[in-house]
Amino acid sequence: MSIENFSIIESTLREGEQFVNAFFSIEEKIRIATLLDAFGVEYLELTSPLASPQSAKDCTTIAKMGLNARILTHTRCNLEDAKRAVDCGVDGVDVVIGTSSYLRDFSHGLSIPQILELAQEVVAYLLSQGVETRFSTEDSLRSNFEDILQIYKAVDQLGVHRVGVADTVGVGTPHQIYDIVATLRQNIQCDIEFHGHNDSGCAIANAYAALEAGATHIDTSILGIGERNGITPLGGFVARLYATDRSLVKKYNLPLIRNLDQTIAHLVQVEIPFNNYITGFASFTHKAGIHAKAVLNNPSTYEILSPEDFGLTRYVHVAHRLTGWNAIKSRADQLGLELDKAQLRQLAEQIKILADNGRITLEDVDDLLYEAAERQKIAI
Repeated sequence: MSIENFSIIESTLREGEQFVNAFFSIEEKIRIATLLDAFGVEYLELTSPLASPQSAKDCTTIAKMGLNARILTHTRCNLEDAKRAVDCGVDGVDVVIGTSSYLRDFSHGLSIPQILELAQEVVAYLLSQGVETRFSTEDSLRSNFEDILQIYKAVDQLGVHRVGVADTVGVGTPHQIYDIVATLRQNIQCDIEFHGHNDSGCAIANAYAALEAGATHIDTSILGIGERNGITPLGGFVARLYATDRSLVKKYNLPLIRNLDQTIAHLVQVEIPFNNYITGFASFTHKAGIHAKAVLNNPSTYEILSPEDFGLTRYVHVAHRLTGWNAIKSRADQLGLELDKAQLRQLAEQIKILADNGRITLEDVDDLLYEAAERQKIAI
């Protein structure tokens, strides 16, 4: 199935609050919400108003900001939570209840028939209040599929807007996610949301597989922050879509990804990983000689993402033993120095020898280039 219409449910202000270092003030939440809205995400998901008195205030405050993104909050599947959520003035309520044997036995203690009855009661109430309503099973991958399909069909018949598949512990594979979502797509009419944790490193691949199978909504967070290893990272998800077809992400303000990643990294006191999607410091750095030559001739030879589309630039690393004369020429051009091919080849060999005998810096390379240019002037 081709990927066409989809929406991002950005959960930094809900799932992201569960990250070990996350302690967002209301001012910080407003800043994050404003940035995400400017980026263009379709939804912002907020922590349940039942979590704490301040969470309820924050939910009401952000719901009143007049953002383009629709504001959701996330609640347990009971009427008290649902009523409090509606009172906050949000556009939609995301209801969840555990359906795996683990959660039924060790969390809420309800049977599948009891869960079904409760789901219908809560969904019916929320729909009567005119709010966008999602019902999700928790730990969907370790639940009996026939059980959750029965519940999904029941809430679909009530007119629920979305049902959610949650890989709560990050156990799923892309193949498993595809099969589950594709089967749901054949059995229900409403939209389908996917929420995937990254415990085994498959969150982005699983989210993409869900889209391919017919999902309409994907949960993300900035830098993937969340419980334990977090969930599908916004930047990584965008990178995956961009690499498939740039038109899939043309609706988003891509250069803001850097600001979003830097903002969250600062607030939760972590470094952006060197190999982070799009914003890692090495993401658009080329080093090997044959890579550098090809990239300088045509960047797409070794870049599936164009840095310019994200407000970034590529960097050809030259101060190392793998460098080639094409990379040296590129650096000379950046410095406004004109050197002939023979000089560039000689400089490349000189840099290789220096690098073999110890670490050298870009400043060292620049000094050699300026010296070569000066010698050329004197020779003339």
